[in-house]
Amino acid sequence: MNIVAVNGINLAYARHGKGTPLMLVHGFPLDSSSWNEIIPFLKDEFDIIIPDLRGFGQSTTIESPYTILDMADDLAGLLDHLGIDKIAIAGHSMGGYVALAFAKKYPQRMLGLGLISSQAAADAPEGKERRYKTAADVAENGVAVVADAMSPKLSADARVQKFVCGVIEQQSKSAVIGALKAMAAREDMMAFIAQLTLPFILIHGDADQLIPIDRAKEIKAALPSAKLLELNGAGHMPMMEFPKETAAGVRALLG
Repeated sequence: MNIVAVNGINLAYARHGKGTPLMLVHGFPLDSSSWNEIIPFLKDEFDIIIPDLRGFGQSTTIESPYTILDMADDLAGLLDHLGIDKIAIAGHSMGGYVALAFAKKYPQRMLGLGLISSQAAADAPEGKERRYKTAADVAENGVAVVADAMSPKLSADARVQKFVCGVIEQQSKSAVIGALKAMAAREDMMAFIAQLTLPFILIHGDADQLIPIDRAKEIKAALPSAKLLELNGAGHMPMMEFPKETAAGVRALLG
């Protein structure tokens, strides 16, 4: 991993392949390693930039509250450092929220947008309450409470469950708490989605226990020009459960 200083943090990132710039943004509460299995299917066509969002993986964070937009600004700082003006971005779950925030603030930098197992709507009040309650639980009892609760819901595949549990357990309390609060306060993006004109793809598993595929179908209904790739049998981790098919969907962004 490489490290760059942006917005008061050290942001870690990896870079693979050559071709059209493509950023892959990981979900909560994971890190850049969640993309490892699709890199071989993309590196011959794309210059792949894979960051660790603030606090996760090898990136540092701050203790004061921050927003999803702050996380998007981190990515803009990374692209400035790399001298990349325009890029396609595909975000998984929370990474999709960050990708949407980036697309809204920096539309001139977007070549295409992909949401993988993600959604555009903000949390309902009960969803916000659950996130704040989980943040308090992590503060008191540590990250293991999230690893234990989330791992079975991320995938029905035992191999994937074992991997994500190990990754989650490695994350810091401050990263998990900060991200939970940022997600709870995030902006509703459905109105923004309806106005998009850039290439846009939705990749979603029909067995996703965390974000139902109906959320992707709602986006498709709001923006009929969006492409929707439904993966039969995939849970919340299609880049690991169906890496070849997920990579094909990402390639379709610019195809």
